[in-house]
Parts: sequence; structure tokens; C-alpha cells
Amino acid sequence: MTAAEGLPVAVGRRLYVQLGITLMVLAAAGGMLAAHRATLDSGTDRLAAADGEWLVLACVAAVGTWVCAAVAQQGAVVERLPRGRLVAAQFAAGAANHLLPAGAGAAAVNLRFLTRCGLSTRRSATALAVKAAVGGIVRCALGVALLLASPGTVRLSARLPQVLVLLPVAAGAVVLAVAISGRLRRMVGRALADVRDVHRCPARACALWGGSAAFALLHAGVIVAVVHAIGLGLPAGRVVMAYLVASGAAALLPTPGGLGSLDAALALALTAAGAPGPAAVSVVLGYRLLTGWLPMVPGLLVLALLARRSAL
Repeated sequence: MTAAEGLPVAVGRRLYVQLGITLMVLAAAGGMLAAHRATLDSGTDRLAAADGEWLVLACVAAVGTWVCAAVAQQGAVVERLPRGRLVAAQFAAGAANHLLPAGAGAAAVNLRFLTRCGLSTRRSATALAVKAAVGGIVRCALGVALLLASPGTVRLSARLPQVLVLLPVAAGAVVLAVAISGRLRRMVGRALADVRDVHRCPARACALWGGSAAFALLHAGVIVAVVHAIGLGLPAGRVVMAYLVASGAAALLPTPGGLGSLDAALALALTAAGAPGPAAVSVVLGYRLLTGWLPMVPGLLVLALLARRSAL
């Protein structure tokens, strides 16, 4: 079997593995919901009686996340992208992301959009990788900044020094793998060249990093607004930290849109921050409603419209 013939087989196997993991996570989430039916019912009732003004503010923050995603995507490429279609593509990508595992839906929509805008497949994939990497770095930086600004936000584990020692070891392993593999060296070299081109333009660099930071903060803002809407007296710093920790943990499980993995991680993080179980469920339901379920049908309609107009 040649390399060209083996590639579809490898891709197919990877999709089957991701689909299997997705089904297992969703089955586990369903089992947990069934086991905590009373808590879910209580959380739903509490959300139904939430403050409407705070929910409107949460809606505004949710809409802002798509604009920030578009700004960050524009910052990841040197070429100017059509603004209206770029924002529409991010809205459609959010809906597609809830249908395929591990962010594959959003990646596929954005990859197709960038190639339709004239970028090569390699440069489009690099732009997506750069945006994802910057998003992860920004979330870590926000978490560290929050800890430094409010040391009492979370209790640091006694094993934190051991974890910090493992970080340079992991980084060294990655560098060694790149140095050994000629193919990885070429890929990293091309990616770094694209990154340098982007950062030569201050406006693009600001859009990339600023858009990524605003994207994370607005998602956390949705949760903070929902927390206030249901009258839960949690400090905003704890809520933001709970979201940063939960979103990082959910990234380890390839479920569509973080369904199940993000829900469980966010509920646990809010509970650890001091929220009662039913209240944490209410917050998760409100966050999911505003960022995933309500935009789903309009997002799919926009996706179909973009495809019909050959923008995807």
C-alpha cells in the first residue's frame, strides 16, 4: 500500500476512534444525568426563574464571541479577509462544531473558508493551528494572571511544584521530536515563517492575541452573567477560573462542542468554587443554551447559505 492509499485509511481509523470516544463520553454523561435527575430538574426550575436583564447581557456576550473569533482568525493570516463572510463563517463554524468531535466541524468550516479566500491548504491549516495555539496560550496566561491578581481565587495544590517540573520536560520532548524528524522540522519551519509574517504587522498580531483573549473572556462573561441571573453569589474571579479550568480539561476529550465533557467539567469546577449542585447545573444549562443550543439551527442555516454562495 502506497502512502497516498494509506492516508484515507489512517484518517478513517482516526475518525472511528474519535467517534467511539465521543459515544462513550455521551453515554457516560447520559448515565450521570439519569442518576442526578432531581438535581437536573431543580437546576432547570432555577434557570426558568432567572433575571431576564442578566440573561440579555449573557446573550450579548455570546454574540461577541463570534466577532472575537473572526478577529482572531483575521489576525492569523496576512491577507485581508471579507469581514461579513468571516463573521458568518465563525457563526456557522460554531454550529458545525457541535456535530463533529474535537473541534473538527469548526476546523473544516474555517479551512474551507480560508481556501475559498485564496489561501493554500497548507497556509490555511497553519493559520488554524496558530489560532488554536494562541488560544491555549492565552487561556493559560489568563489563569496565571488571575492567580497572581487574586491568590485566594483557588487553593494551589501541594503538588504544583512537581507539575511545574514536568512542563520543561514535556517541552524538551517536543523539541527533541522536532529535531529528530526532518519532516517535522520542515513543517515547523513553514509554520514559524507564517507566524513571523503575521507578527511583522502589529495590527495582525494585536488582532490575533487580542481576539483570542477577548474570546475566552467573553465566554467566561456569559457564565458570570448567568451566575448573576440565577442569584448565585460567587465572586467573578472564581467563575472565570472555573471556566478556564473546565475548558482546558474538556479539550482532552474529543466530544462535539465539548458536549458532556465541558458540561461535567464546568459543573465540577463551579461546585469546587462554592456553588451548590442545582445552581451549578443551572449555570451549565444557561451557558449551553446561549452558546450552543439556541444558535444551532440559525448557524446551520448560515452554513448552508455560505455553501450555496460558494463561500465555503
